[in-house]
Amino acid sequence: MQRVRSARVEVDGKVVGQIDKGLLILLGCQVGDSEASVTKMVNRLAKLRIFEDDQGLTNLDIFQAKGEILLVSQFTLAADLRKGNRPSFTTALAPEQARELVGEVAQGLENKGLKVENGVFGASMDVHSCNAGPATYLLEA
Repeated sequence: MQRVRSARVEVDGKVVGQIDKGLLILLGCQVGDSEASVTKMVNRLAKLRIFEDDQGLTNLDIFQAKGEILLVSQFTLAADLRKGNRPSFTTALAPEQARELVGEVAQGLENKGLKVENGVFGASMDVHSCNAGPATYLLEA
């Protein structure tokens, strides 16, 4: 995830999701991810204190920062690059299952009262962002 000043995702030149200040979440699902993973991920995302307060310290969660979320599925995060010159995706979750889990993460965040915009699962997307900090974090559930 990246803490952003703004972010948007386009499909075929059309904006399908856009936020101001908040989090751009690039979500990859791997074999073994489950509804328990979704619950853990949603709870952690809602509580992470990664936004700066008035003194420049990362003390605020996304609610306190009045942030929004742009959630983009990205199966390439499951790439195994340990051997050879071509990524292996054997650890990526099957598309049907991944689509369901990505939707559950979005719904879980919305249920917590967050504004969530989304990319289009499986589409070729152009993602634009202005990373604040820069601040990029890896969260595994």
